Amino acid sequence: MSVVHRNNIKSTGKGGRTMLFAHGFGCDQNMWRYVAPQFEDDFRVVTFDHVGAGGSDLAAYDFQKYATLDGYASDIVEIGQELGIEGGIFVGHSVSAMMGVLASLKAPGMFSKLVLVGPSPRYINDGDYQGGFTQEQVDELLEFLDSNHMGWSQAMAPVIMGNPEQPELSEELTNSFCKTDPEIAKHFARATFTADNRADLAKVTVPSLILQCAEDVIAPVWVGHYLHANIPDSKLVLMKATGHCPNLSHPLETTDAIRSFVTA
Repeated sequence: MSVVHRNNIKSTGKGGRTMLFAHGFGCDQNMWRYVAPQFEDDFRVVTFDHVGAGGSDLAAYDFQKYATLDGYASDIVEIGQELGIEGGIFVGHSVSAMMGVLASLKAPGMFSKLVLVGPSPRYINDGDYQGGFTQEQVDELLEFLDSNHMGWSQAMAPVIMGNPEQPELSEELTNSFCKTDPEIAKHFARATFTADNRADLAKVTVPSLILQCAEDVIAPVWVGHYLHANIPDSKLVLMKATGHCPNLSHPLETTDAIRSFVTA
């Protein structure tokens, strides 16, 4: 099976350098439709679906491989190798941000910059670390998803998206969640919400941009400051955008922030 088919890779744009856009939990590459095309004049723009999402090859889903974020990071490296990416720019939303961190460590030289949109190295509080959720809350979240995938999707999507004045966005996210195979959704959620990548942050060797939204229940502002303090050569931008999906809710602000970083 080809990597292109497995991950439903799409490539557009005119530039010599590559920007690789990775989507978050329960979504697909369509989440980048307002942002990624804005870079086509200057970059080769690549979008893809994680295995288990969107138009990826569901037959390639391996429950053992994707039990941790490392399996997804390995896929990103394989995509980069398939496309010959050197000195590219990785743009990852939500959980994909940490996948990009891991991929950059696995394949030094593949990415020259990381753009981390709404990232979190750990969602569960731990001593002085405030990830935003208690262990009990994460256990309840995963139990709810396990018992009622549809109900979880309808309840969580508006909370994650925020921006209640744009209900169509919450509806889109709900539909995206509901389209995901329930067993894969449960497995991906567990890999996401139980991950702890704090020890990997200090190993990052390339300049990184942290885009931190206001009123983000998934990745609170405290987490953005923590990432900035622990990733060498990182820049933190506190956005006016609210919620967890600025690529949909505030695409112009998101695009402008990314562009100023990647063209600097």
